[in-house]
Amino acid sequence: MATILMFQTAAECTQDKPGVAPVNQRYAGSKSCRECHERFYQLWSSSRHGLAMQPYNADFAKAKLTPQSSDVVIGKLVYRADLGKGVVSETGPKGTKRYKIEHVLGGKNVFYFLSPFPKGRLQTLPVAYDVNKRMWFDTAASGVRHFPGTSGGQTMNWKDSGYTFNTSCYNCHVSQLSNNYDLKTDTYRTTWAEPGINCETCHGPSAEHNRVMKETPKGQQPKDMKIISVKKFTPQQHNATCSGCHAKMSPITAAYPPGERFFDHYDMATLEDPDFYPDGRDLGENYTYTSWLMSPCAKAGKLNCVTCHTSSGRYRFKSDDKANNACMPCHEKHVKDAPAHTHHKPDSPANKCISCHMPMTTFARMNRTDHSMLPPTPSAAIAYKSPNACNLCHTGKDAAWADKYVRQWRTRDYQAPLLKRAALIDEARKRDWKQLSAMLDYIISKDRDEVFATSLIRMIPASGDARVAPALLKAMKDPSPLVRGATADALQHLRTRDAIRALVTATGDDYRLVRVRAAASLAAYPNLPLNEADKRSVQAANNEYLASITARPDQWSSHYNLGNYYLSRDDLSQAISSYNTSLRLEPRAVLVMVNKSMAYARLGDGKKADESLKEALKVAPDNPVANFNMGLLKAGQNDTKGAEQHLKKSLKADPQMAQAAYNLCVITAKDRINEAVTWCRK
Repeated sequence: MATILMFQTAAECTQDKPGVAPVNQRYAGSKSCRECHERFYQLWSSSRHGLAMQPYNADFAKAKLTPQSSDVVIGKLVYRADLGKGVVSETGPKGTKRYKIEHVLGGKNVFYFLSPFPKGRLQTLPVAYDVNKRMWFDTAASGVRHFPGTSGGQTMNWKDSGYTFNTSCYNCHVSQLSNNYDLKTDTYRTTWAEPGINCETCHGPSAEHNRVMKETPKGQQPKDMKIISVKKFTPQQHNATCSGCHAKMSPITAAYPPGERFFDHYDMATLEDPDFYPDGRDLGENYTYTSWLMSPCAKAGKLNCVTCHTSSGRYRFKSDDKANNACMPCHEKHVKDAPAHTHHKPDSPANKCISCHMPMTTFARMNRTDHSMLPPTPSAAIAYKSPNACNLCHTGKDAAWADKYVRQWRTRDYQAPLLKRAALIDEARKRDWKQLSAMLDYIISKDRDEVFATSLIRMIPASGDARVAPALLKAMKDPSPLVRGATADALQHLRTRDAIRALVTATGDDYRLVRVRAAASLAAYPNLPLNEADKRSVQAANNEYLASITARPDQWSSHYNLGNYYLSRDDLSQAISSYNTSLRLEPRAVLVMVNKSMAYARLGDGKKADESLKEALKVAPDNPVANFNMGLLKAGQNDTKGAEQHLKKSLKADPQMAQAAYNLCVITAKDRINEAVTWCRK
């Protein structure tokens, strides 16, 4: 049993200890590979993959860390790491607590530290170590997003579930993990075969392979080696195998077998997410795969992750003499005469392809390179404050200076199409629909980028414009499963015969992502008049959808989505039950409270609907959705004054909320016709 010592009292808090445990006998562990693959074992064991998580001990601290020179202060609490004792102390008005450092995550840029918590949780501690600057810092504060035009986001509490290893980061730091989550008690019994990402993560279980190879006479090779050979992977298989950990994704299955297709197991964030700048450059924490799919090199179909990285995650081309080797096969002319292409002196670092096409930026003290491989676009930096390679090197100059030179050097305005599509994203985010026609044209154009098209598809339903429907129906035939999945989700807003027909067809799509998104959109139509083949297709997709939203029972959003499924089917008691489970896991989830109030309202229980919305407004007084729904509820209760108050508050928080303006128009039309006209014009 591991123990957290709380020195302000005499009591000790004990909990189940997550850790290494035997897995099923098909897995033999990385040490079993060593007998025949010593060289690769050594390369792996010292790599970022092999050391993705490791135990904390005195030897590690001595070799990798320096003592904390200054306190980390969070509110009224002071945190300090004691390397010798292997604890982080928390000192505040109520005394001192000490949290044991048990595991270490990362190491390329940052070391994070895990401590055992009650109910089997491993929690990321509030202090982390910057490997590059050799200093300690506030874990959560480093993750605050500083979006352009804002004062910055709020710091997450380090004890929140977002910093719980079991639910947030486990699959990418240990191997053959069993989460063993018990929803009834909200308890984990998490185990794993090995810390770090081992051989079997990518090659599959090896016990049978070991047996076959030992039984095969020396000098011979069996017909079936009983192992996944990544050498036989297509570029798409390579990329998918890596992207489970290198994508900003949401899983739709409980596990990913190596070599299978990414969009059979995951959905992925695109530029509707404010962690991206409108031009697709990284702002927050985005990992790699979204920008990778924007890369012309990736689209060509030949490049894959192991072109530039070894299987253990190392970069292949660190030395100056090999820096451009990856680009040589397709860009020989530019590589052989780099100064002519870059307009920089021969000894300039700008003559490395990655300097301009994969510039490095930093978020949460972690360095990351832009995998879109697009050329520098200083014009986008002028418009959106996004990073561009020119000014990352020429820090004393501004983007206008860089833009002038780029336009002098290139007769073709390569920035124009990049800037045009970025403008569409920016306008859609702001719900400025003056360019809606251009957005719709882009979505269905043959030259569309799948990431930008998906981003627009996810945002345009908010326009409420009838012109959206034909474009979405065409987008359901897009070759990209990412685009089709987003479109199937967007079609739920149309409620037309053509949309329903397209969704029924999509339940038979080749990709699971499209099928589950179609099933989700069809959940509100449980009794469609369908032929037997369509019924089977819809039912099978519906089963996949339910499996997808119950694959992660420890996440509040899973139960929220399940509640929405029941709500759409008018199974109100089940919906409320799922919402209650969601709120048990995340008591501050405002949208869950709002939807729970809708379920109560449909049941005719206005009192409980009101209570649920009051709880939402207690957590987030200015939330536009909560205020809007409270306004509707008050209107239904003939409380015109209360309805008007909340509708105005929702419109103040979200000036683009047309529904709030419309309802204010209806309310005020009774006795203030001029004011009503003003609201209607909004």
